[in-house]
Amino acid sequence: MGFDSGTVSFRVFHLRQGLTRDSIEQFAAMAAPPIETLSRDAIQGWVSWRHLLDREVTEERCVFSSWMHLAMMRAERKIPGALLRAYCRLEEEIERKARGADFLDRKARSEVKDRVVSQLLPTMPPTLTGTAAVVDFRNDRVLAEAMSDAQIDRFCPFFRETTGQMPLLLNAETLALLRARVNATDLMPASFTTDAEVENEVQTSLGLEFLTWLWYAWEKDGGVFRLKNGDECGYMLEGPLLFYREGKGAHEAVLRKGSPLLSREAGMALFCGKKLKRAKFTLARGEQTWTATIDADFAIRGLKLPPSDQPDPTGQFQERMLAVETFLEAYFELYDRFLALRCNPAEWSLCLAGLRAWVARLAGV
Repeated sequence: MGFDSGTVSFRVFHLRQGLTRDSIEQFAAMAAPPIETLSRDAIQGWVSWRHLLDREVTEERCVFSSWMHLAMMRAERKIPGALLRAYCRLEEEIERKARGADFLDRKARSEVKDRVVSQLLPTMPPTLTGTAAVVDFRNDRVLAEAMSDAQIDRFCPFFRETTGQMPLLLNAETLALLRARVNATDLMPASFTTDAEVENEVQTSLGLEFLTWLWYAWEKDGGVFRLKNGDECGYMLEGPLLFYREGKGAHEAVLRKGSPLLSREAGMALFCGKKLKRAKFTLARGEQTWTATIDADFAIRGLKLPPSDQPDPTGQFQERMLAVETFLEAYFELYDRFLALRCNPAEWSLCLAGLRAWVARLAGV
């Protein structure tokens, strides 16, 4: 699973009360049931990071210094749709002939389907899915490969059932509250276009504003900045680019070919009221580089980490987690800079003027 090798995709969650190494006992108590117990209903539980059938959730196996690495496993039996439909048609025909009827009503067809499901489901092999997760004890965070709403809706309640606390998904709005005590609803919506025909923004979208500002600041200042610890970093953006506009007639636009950041099409997307929703982001610090696709909702996709020099798997995992931490802190500090600007009316007014002029120039109008 992704956190121990290769690229990683994840969402970040905040733990208000934090967790300690002793919490491994809570996860062990909610370990996945044996796969042999799977019947008609799905089963789920925690397993180690090694594989989805490793039910040995222990400190020795899952805790590495400041991190706990495991996965939420879900097992269920599924009947392929085509197979279910074929068996239903077969059984419906048998039932129709047995009744001497020309057709079966809805209730009868439903009864046939229930009977077919009851017969077929126990013969289906288990389908396993896993959501890898890392609990960061030092930073009170959880990194989880829960990228879709459905995965988040399944992961968070089970995590609360295990630990007694609900993870808080970090997005533009929750991060603003946690890091700067900024409530997005207190900020006026911002438009980055001078086109009078574009409908006014109806709500503040900090994530969209941040990514668009990040692009503008990179072109304006070169993308060089210093972290709070004094380290000098640089960043750049690349395509493909995804643009989005909220409100009436909301829709998306994707630019992939050529150099989309320099294209007039990108400028026109911004000029028509859209904002940047997704782009490829590269961070550099010294000789180290990180590359990922970043979203306005702060999902991190396909994060490529600097290569590890550690010879053993434990050392490699710890080094990878430190690299993830460095990436997140740099990215969050860029967001802090945006928030400081966004909450200063005078500075934000000047920034808006520069942004709108940049958009018009990029659009060629």
